[in-house]
Amino acid sequence: MKSFMAKAAEVDRKWYVIDATDKVLGRLASEISINLKGKKKHIYNPHVYTGDFVIVINADKVKLTGNKWDQKVHVRHTGYPGGRKEVVYSQLRDKHPERIVEYAVKGMLPKNRLGRKMYTKLKVYAGEEHPHQAQQPEVYEF
Repeated sequence: MKSFMAKAAEVDRKWYVIDATDKVLGRLASEISINLKGKKKHIYNPHVYTGDFVIVINADKVKLTGNKWDQKVHVRHTGYPGGRKEVVYSQLRDKHPERIVEYAVKGMLPKNRLGRKMYTKLKVYAGEEHPHQAQQPEVYEF
């Protein structure tokens, strides 16, 4: 019996909508990354992109446990000397709530070309509305 290798052109990609209301950030991000990778599909191969599109709504209502809203810090660097920038998650929630989910999911994806391609299939919105009704997304529950 021959082994089956999925080809990127033959993969049937679905669109899923995930409501982030009162979901814990880490558990939500891990479920999203599994769908972006396509690990729940029977045709999964680590070197071929077999994942689906994921739309996250209500990202502003995501939940962090403990005191993480005040203690967790997102750090980035501009590339210049002394260019370290820090922002606390409570400030991030007020200004750009969708970035909280994006940063968590991006950290769980592979750090290579394939991971960057997977990340482009993630759409995160702070409110209820999203412009992807034409794709007829399915509601994803976990």
